[in-house]
Amino acid sequence: CSQFSRGVYAIFGFYDKKSMNTLTSFCGALHTSFVTPSYPTDNEVQFVIQMRPALRGAVLSLLSHYKWQKFVYLYDTDRGSHLYEPWFTVLIRGYHYILANLGFSNVSLDKVFAGGANISGFQIVNPENPIVQQFMQRWERLDEREFPEARNTPLKYTSALTHDAILVIAEAFRYLRRQRVDVSRRGSAGDCLANPAVPWSQGIDIERALKTVQVQGMTGNIQFDNYGRRTNYTIDVYEMKTGGPRKIGYWNEYTRFVNIMDPQVSNDSSVENRTIVVTTIMEAPYVMYKKNYMHLEGNDRYEGYCVDLASEIAKHVGIKYKLSIVMDGKYGARDPETKTWNGMVGELVYGRADIAVAPLTITLVREEVIDFSKPFMSLGISIMIKKPQKSKPGVFSFLDPLAYEIWMCIVFAYIGVSVVLFLVSRFSPYEWNLEEQDETKDPQTPPDPPNDFGIFNSLWFSLGAFMQQGCDISPRSLSGRIVGGVWWFFTLIIISSYTANLAAFLTVERMVSPIESAEDLAKQTEIAYGTLDSGSTKEFFRRSKIAVYEKMWSYMKSAEPSVFVKTTPDGVARVRKSKGKFAFLLESTMNEYIEQRKPCDTMKVGGNLDSKGYGVATPKGSALRTPVNLAVLKLSEQGILDKLKNKWWYDKGECGTKDSGSKDKTSALSLSNVAGVFYILVGGLGLAMMVALIEFCYKSRQETKRLKLAKNAQNFKPAPPTNTQNFATYREGYNVYGTESVKI
Repeated sequence: CSQFSRGVYAIFGFYDKKSMNTLTSFCGALHTSFVTPSYPTDNEVQFVIQMRPALRGAVLSLLSHYKWQKFVYLYDTDRGSHLYEPWFTVLIRGYHYILANLGFSNVSLDKVFAGGANISGFQIVNPENPIVQQFMQRWERLDEREFPEARNTPLKYTSALTHDAILVIAEAFRYLRRQRVDVSRRGSAGDCLANPAVPWSQGIDIERALKTVQVQGMTGNIQFDNYGRRTNYTIDVYEMKTGGPRKIGYWNEYTRFVNIMDPQVSNDSSVENRTIVVTTIMEAPYVMYKKNYMHLEGNDRYEGYCVDLASEIAKHVGIKYKLSIVMDGKYGARDPETKTWNGMVGELVYGRADIAVAPLTITLVREEVIDFSKPFMSLGISIMIKKPQKSKPGVFSFLDPLAYEIWMCIVFAYIGVSVVLFLVSRFSPYEWNLEEQDETKDPQTPPDPPNDFGIFNSLWFSLGAFMQQGCDISPRSLSGRIVGGVWWFFTLIIISSYTANLAAFLTVERMVSPIESAEDLAKQTEIAYGTLDSGSTKEFFRRSKIAVYEKMWSYMKSAEPSVFVKTTPDGVARVRKSKGKFAFLLESTMNEYIEQRKPCDTMKVGGNLDSKGYGVATPKGSALRTPVNLAVLKLSEQGILDKLKNKWWYDKGECGTKDSGSKDKTSALSLSNVAGVFYILVGGLGLAMMVALIEFCYKSRQETKRLKLAKNAQNFKPAPPTNTQNFATYREGYNVYGTESVKI
């Protein structure tokens, strides 16, 4: 309580069985995290971060490997490894002992081994780990005057766990700082002496940050589950040999025990006479569990493209192999701070695997530390988006073959041609003509010569020509015929182009994609986009010098929340849940595969951003490099690689055939495709009836007025003249009185 009241954020320390319940109860009540390298508990308790991995699974797997039917389990308290010494005095030649701790190399077993006993054990600290090597170099450079026993004291696994515990705490607070989480003791800081105790309100944030830490330490990959227990860790398995402890395999939660040494082989350097460890990654369709994998063992539990590829390579090279799933689920990238490699590349670099058969991209930085075969698959970075809904055909979809700008230009051209035809018909004397009977009626006052091309007839002629229906009048003059000719040529090209595209537009269902290329992504901010947090795709954008990709990388590394995902399934799930607001950048092969899987709601857009290949990787200088390379070339020449891709991508696809995943799908015409034509027809008929009604009403009104005027004229009686200066003139049906006249 005294430490808590002083502002403790987290507690680091050890516990035993007597103090365990007290400490866990205290931390749970006050929401204070307790980080400990002590032996893990079986209880599911909160606010306890257990740095020491559990050994139960590793021991059971080793017992299964040795096929022990009967054995004796010796145990004592956790007071120190010196308590193993009473066992050694009663050893009998031929017995086999398994030491169930994590520091096999820290125990002196020379006398025991000389007595004829077989001894196996476990090691959590890998001496080939670069972090361990860097630590040991610093350890040896310590001043002997201040640290007199530094050079003579070996590194113990408990010290490594302590180092990693401090690393986890530091990484958790870095994460909280990046997320801008306030963990100050201001406000509700808790009260230990209250009854009941008042917990610290920010304690839950620190506990969550500690459990989300994933970092490489001296004990390998450090990661925790929801109860603060280590997960995704690797424990090396050793046996005592003539030259000292020797690694015979390793154990993890996914592959269980992996034996890297055949005890019956006398020549360990012979590739043909030992079981090769093939590291790979669990990712469809490359490596997947079979449906009944729980009832299978070894390589039979897996299926997929890389499983078949590894089998084919093993046949050509003539080796025995065992598949091993990479523990951290990563392909392989180098930490810029510690310079260590994770993923499958790390498995090869640190000697935990002999070959990597996986979708591992050939890159320069990887080629510097491992060797690659010739590419067994070519690909590139592509863009995955959520498949947009198919656009429903509009009422006026028959207008789609031509852009709206073209339709507007056609309207203006129609009006312009009609006006020009009207003008040239007025100016040209050859458009004016008189009938013979009109010329002989009254030579003194000849009528005006008629002209067929008034403004309305010109509009009608142009419309008939455009609709390819003709007209009952045609121009007589040369100028009028030139106008008509160029208009006919214009309509010929326009109508032919329209007809050619009409069938395609009306019989194809289209999906309008908001993104078509990387440039579209870079110049907008509404749709987020990201990559895997560790892999060649992220490295491509980080190193690219192309302006578009530099802009995309600048956005991705500063985006909040983070656009980087841990695994490909996480990225695909984010695309599906984002409702079109997230695009995932990944290899084209995986993009094409996911597009063929249910629920068939993703699609690849645009071309590939680059060109690269997947290769089979081996450690630098491995004797397997040349045989594996020749095997890949032979499989490519025989067409087996293409058969494998068709098998796992398209033959097992769930969204149709390879060619059916296109964006456009041809189908029969429906009423909705041509509904606009019917609407125009009905509208035209209705307009015609309305105009006819207006014409009828107008004509009736005019006729009524004419009849009324005629009747008034007949009933009109002129008054007798009163002035001799008044006169009346009758001429051609008009009566004129003074200055007024009425037409009769």
